[in-house]
Amino acid sequence: MRAQGDGMNSPPVVAREGDFVDAHVHFWDPGHLDYPWLHEVPALLRPLLPADLVRENRSTGADLPAGVVVVEADRAPDQALAEVEWVLGLSSVGPRTVGVVAHADVERGADCAGGLGRLVVAPGVVGVRRLLQDQRPGFSTRPGFVAGVALVGGHGLPFDLCIRSHQLPEVTELVRRLPEVLFVLDHLGKPEVTASGYARWAADLARLAALPNVRCKLSGLATEADPGHRTAADLAPFLRHAVDVFGPSRTMFGSDWPVLTLATSYARWLDLVRDAVDDLDADDRDLVMRGTALTTYGPADRRRAPSEREDS
Repeated sequence: MRAQGDGMNSPPVVAREGDFVDAHVHFWDPGHLDYPWLHEVPALLRPLLPADLVRENRSTGADLPAGVVVVEADRAPDQALAEVEWVLGLSSVGPRTVGVVAHADVERGADCAGGLGRLVVAPGVVGVRRLLQDQRPGFSTRPGFVAGVALVGGHGLPFDLCIRSHQLPEVTELVRRLPEVLFVLDHLGKPEVTASGYARWAADLARLAALPNVRCKLSGLATEADPGHRTAADLAPFLRHAVDVFGPSRTMFGSDWPVLTLATSYARWLDLVRDAVDDLDADDRDLVMRGTALTTYGPADRRRAPSEREDS
C-alpha cells in the first residue's frame, strides 16, 4: 500500500498497489508548460498529476499500478527536455515511474542528432515519440524521418508510434526498413470501433505484427469509440486480436490516463483488459500486464534485441 500527495499541504491519498505496470500515462500542468491542444479539451485543461491518478483509483476501487511509463503529452516542441525534467521531478510517492518516453523532432534527420543526444542522456528517458496521427501521407517514410528514427535505435531506445488506423500500412513500411529499431504501437493503432472498422484494421494490424521488431500497447481504445460502442462486447474483440497477432510477449497494458477519463474510468478499462486475457496462462497474463512493459522500457540490458523473433 502506498500513500501519495503532491505538495506539503495535500492530504495523503492511499490506493492498493496492483500486480501490473501501466505502459502509457500522461501527467501535465498547463501552468508550468505549454500544451496548445488542451485548450480544445476543457475537461482536461488543468493540472493532472500522480496524486490525481491515485485519488481516482481509490475512489473507483481500482488497483494502483506498481509502475508507470510516462509518455510525452504534446507540449510545445521546444519544451521536450523541460517536460522530462518536470516529470522526473514530480514530488510524489505514488506509482513508481519506470521512465519517460520523450518527444524528439526526428523528422529533421541527421540535424536532430545533437538535440536527441542531449535528450536521451537525461536520467529516466526510456523511449522516444514523435506524434504522427495528424501528419500527411508519406511523412513517416521520408528519408529524413527514417534517418532520425534510426538514430533513436542507435541509442538503444524504442520508438513509439502514435497513429490512426489508416496509417498502419505506412508505419509497417517504416518498421520494415529499420529492423534494428524496436517500435511500440500506441493505442492499437487507433482503430474505428465498428464492424467495418475492425475488418480493415485487423488485417493491417496482422501485417504489422508479422514484423518481429514491434510491440503493441492495449491502450486508448475506449476514447476511439463513440459512446454507444464502449461496451466489453464492442472493445474486447480488438483487444484480443492484438494479443493474438502479437503474442503476450509483445503486448502490454496501458491506460492512456487521463485522456482515458473522457470515455471511461481507470477501473473499468483495467477490468476490460484483464478480462480479455483471462484465459491465458498465468505467465502470459503477467507478460501482458507487467513483463512486456518492463522488457520494453526497462534498462537497456533487459531489452531483447529487436531482430530476435518473439512469440506471436
